[in-house]
Amino acid sequence: MSVHWISSLKRLLVTIPLAVSWIIAGTAWSADAPATSSYTEDQFERGEVLYQKECALCHGLELDDGAAPAIVGSTFRKTWSMLGANVAELYNRIATTMPPRQDNFLSEDQNLDILSYLLGRNNVLRGTEALRNDYDYLAAIPIARGDETLDISVSFIEGLYGVEPTGNGPGMNELLNAGNNSDDWLHHNKSYKGIRYSALNEINTSNVDELVQVCAYQMNSRAPLQTGPIVYQGIMYVTDATHTAAINAATCQKIWTHDWTPKDRMVWGNNRGVAIKDGYVVRGTPDGYLFALDSTDGNLLWARQVADPWLGETFTMPPTVFEDMILIGPAGSENAISGWLGAFSLTDGDLIWKFMTVPEAAAGGGESWGNPEGIKLGGGAVWTPLSFDLELGEVYVAVTNPAPDLPAYLRPGDNLYTNCIVALDILTGDLKWYKSIVPNDDHDWDLTQVTPVLKAGVDGVSRDMVATVGKDGVLRTLDKRTHQPLYETPITTILNADIPVTREGVVACPGVTGGVLWSSPAYHPGEKILLTSSIDYCSRFRAAGDVRFIPGQLYMGGDARHEGDMSGWITAVDVESGETRWKHQTEFPNVAAVTTTAGGLAISGTLAGDLLFFDVATGAVLNSIATGAQIGGGNISYSVEGKQHIAVGSGLGMLTIRPPQLGLPRQSSIIVYALPSN
Repeated sequence: MSVHWISSLKRLLVTIPLAVSWIIAGTAWSADAPATSSYTEDQFERGEVLYQKECALCHGLELDDGAAPAIVGSTFRKTWSMLGANVAELYNRIATTMPPRQDNFLSEDQNLDILSYLLGRNNVLRGTEALRNDYDYLAAIPIARGDETLDISVSFIEGLYGVEPTGNGPGMNELLNAGNNSDDWLHHNKSYKGIRYSALNEINTSNVDELVQVCAYQMNSRAPLQTGPIVYQGIMYVTDATHTAAINAATCQKIWTHDWTPKDRMVWGNNRGVAIKDGYVVRGTPDGYLFALDSTDGNLLWARQVADPWLGETFTMPPTVFEDMILIGPAGSENAISGWLGAFSLTDGDLIWKFMTVPEAAAGGGESWGNPEGIKLGGGAVWTPLSFDLELGEVYVAVTNPAPDLPAYLRPGDNLYTNCIVALDILTGDLKWYKSIVPNDDHDWDLTQVTPVLKAGVDGVSRDMVATVGKDGVLRTLDKRTHQPLYETPITTILNADIPVTREGVVACPGVTGGVLWSSPAYHPGEKILLTSSIDYCSRFRAAGDVRFIPGQLYMGGDARHEGDMSGWITAVDVESGETRWKHQTEFPNVAAVTTTAGGLAISGTLAGDLLFFDVATGAVLNSIATGAQIGGGNISYSVEGKQHIAVGSGLGMLTIRPPQLGLPRQSSIIVYALPSN
């Protein structure tokens, strides 16, 4: 390739339309091809120092050994050289979103230095001309792609030992009666109703301060740990992004492990657990696969890619198994996916039914999706647990935010079915009813939870209810038969919720990752209270003047930066009146689930690593155990050989919020507690 040709291409890229420059920047280049524009050695060296200071904590010292996605290697280069992506867009990502959720912006020169370091580490040759912040100039820099080694994705992978499990159980009857089974914890949220209540009472308000650690299982990973453990007949199943383990629930001794080797692009590196039935252990992956393991030995039975990571689809939620169907949906609203919930065969992953959550957006607009400027519309991801009313034959789905996230004026209307509770027929996936909770969202305030499902008296009338809560920080209950709201209760700071986000920026609370995220509330039937954890913080939300869509990349349409102090809450709400019974504020945010027990306890954890035990009636803290790392997933109660245990995951609970006293993230672990043996 001649220097004259490169110079001509550079001049051409300055004059041709932006869309065409994207296409040229996406062309495959050999590993030794010189860049049309490059960076200096001084920029690279300054960028290396800045990277170690500002970025290595998340992405790792080697750029591929941290909790955040790798930013070196063939997958990274493919990500930023295909589907319209280019170096200019990479710079924009660095300058507007990194470090994540931080208010200490780096300067333009510093961002260019970090970009120079990333380019150098990804085989882009140095030059004599310093990088500058000019879109067409940066877009002309190709990222070398001559060493691609990713496997070509296949639609189906059969296990080496066949697709039939040698293990057995739990059967459907056991799953249906999981709420009455105090020994096991068979669903992510205990039962199909999602009550998160254990009838065990050996550990109670009088002795919870005597708990001791029984054992711990090391995950051998610093990946985010948000798993909701499952326990069946003394065996516990836990996960992180790619690791699945079965351990003895009383001793933490490893029974088997399985490590998924990604077959395609990894979108987000987190996972929240498995589902089990009839010897199958099923889960999703960050590269869009759904797979099943044999509960006896962890051998792969089958895997099928059912989500497209190049569109930004990825699996983070725990699936649910009902009869012979696996129900799961992809995360990725911020990537403007067209969201869905699917039912797949337990025996081989074949599609049974699929409900599309934003059909009007996928069509470019509609009655509830105005599109005055003809932009890309999407969202409606499904990334949190489902709940069920088996009497009505309904599955309840929390459909999340629209995209682009912040400039709601570009998509006028209610934007159905985003931020709706959607009720589907369990067997067919047909829509039965819906309720819009946060219409035309301009704060990225996903509806995240549709649990628990319960019966309670409200205004003297017995109601079939479903509780909902999300990132807008409001707990609501709805009558499942009339579909009408019963009450709304704020569970964190609410500020400027009704003020539209503007280009100048508006401070509002909760912040962009505030309220309630992926972990579910609980119900205590004796006290008749709902309990939830939450994050209390605010953001300055700013809508962009224009939006640029690149498939598979963030499509926020603006930015949101942390404002002020940050803390957390555990809130107990009277299920009949909606009044707050008690609240407990924590110094650091809470994203962990809440579990209640017949021993009068409410259990949760914080991002400071404290496992908290409350008197469920009063909110008094009866015990606080420092686990040494963030708690960001489920905590559960179960029994082995008649002895009650409490299990919790401790590790990197949330990538974007990390209390300074915890330092660098340590390897994740599952920790089990019990009362001392006599």
